[in-house]
Amino acid sequence: MGILVGLLVIWAVLAVLGIVIKGLFWLIIVGAVLFVATAVIGFVKRESLGRGK
Repeated sequence: MGILVGLLVIWAVLAVLGIVIKGLFWLIIVGAVLFVATAVIGFVKRESLGRGK
């Protein structure tokens, strides 16, 4: 769980940096895509682990 939260924080920071530094628009896209992908994967794994108990 700690790794998942750490990754979400890193992706959010990348997206914010992309917003702040106007020349790095691609960083917004990469950060947002990775944030959403990590959140979905974490949610799916949590659900599958919860149902197995």
